[in-house]
Amino acid sequence: MATAFLAGLRVLDLSIWRPGPYATSLLVTLGADVLKVEPPGGDPMRHYAGLFESINAGKRSIVLDLKDDPQRERALALADQADVLVEGFRPGVMARLGMDEATVRGRNPALVYCSISGYGQEDERAALPGHDVNYQAWAGALTPQGGTATLPRLPSADLASGLTAAFGICAAVIGRGTSGEGAYLDVAMTDVMATWTGRTGADTGTGTTSGARPPADTTPGYGLFTTADGGQVALGVVNEQHFWSALCVELGLGALADLTFEERGRRGTEMQRAVATSVAARGRDELVTRLAAAGVPVAPVLDRQGMLANAPFPPFPIRLPLPEARAVPALDEHRGEGFCERA
Repeated sequence: MATAFLAGLRVLDLSIWRPGPYATSLLVTLGADVLKVEPPGGDPMRHYAGLFESINAGKRSIVLDLKDDPQRERALALADQADVLVEGFRPGVMARLGMDEATVRGRNPALVYCSISGYGQEDERAALPGHDVNYQAWAGALTPQGGTATLPRLPSADLASGLTAAFGICAAVIGRGTSGEGAYLDVAMTDVMATWTGRTGADTGTGTTSGARPPADTTPGYGLFTTADGGQVALGVVNEQHFWSALCVELGLGALADLTFEERGRRGTEMQRAVATSVAARGRDELVTRLAAAGVPVAPVLDRQGMLANAPFPPFPIRLPLPEARAVPALDEHRGEGFCERA
């Protein structure tokens, strides 16, 4: 049977692009009734059909112009019936539209009102526009240890913030069951990424003679390595002696297998070069097979197509019995509809 933990939960989704819709896509998969309110012309993410589908399937779509008084009243009426409202506008926009948290929760105190923005509602940067790369940059996520940053391949701020919002919503809904009161959730995307970056990295207190771990690119057996066929493998050996020993044996570096973590740290660049040289003489897939059989933390570096070919694609980040794939709503497909009746 499909898992429907959130069956009967009514979610009014006013968000566009990715963070808010990703949050509500997690909720709809768990059984929530998500009504997606789109602006005239639709969510701009509809220009990217594949991405739109992945985070909006199973929702229903209506178009409302929140600048128009009668249509805004319709949105407020829906908020009166909702358990959760999610919005992702820049701070101040919802107040100008007459749908800010104070107004909406004044009418429906049990509502969980979730705002997702780049910097939070009260931050001095609140009015600054931005997208994923900006928030990662402010949060130190593009180059935590310093040096020249590179453009991230995944929109981590968007996705992490959506996941955080979904987590907060579920917690607030549980809390409401005890207090009877809703909550206001102010999710700042930069804050989310800052908590991932952290106050300190993994470069201190690991027991080396100097009291500091060598930089990640010179931690022997940890990192990305190029293979003879032009592929790459990811090795994940840190301070585990048995992993290091098994790696050395398989790479023909038996003379180095008994070196302790401290010894490897002192000779970090030399050891890393030895690993890289040995890996460079092997084919990727054969090497991954051999190292995996030896119990070494290893993975091939795959692109999207390689990932899809390697294993079934997970439809949800938690392995649960899930409903069958749901349709993606056409723009304004559910005009005039409200929330479903509760069971």
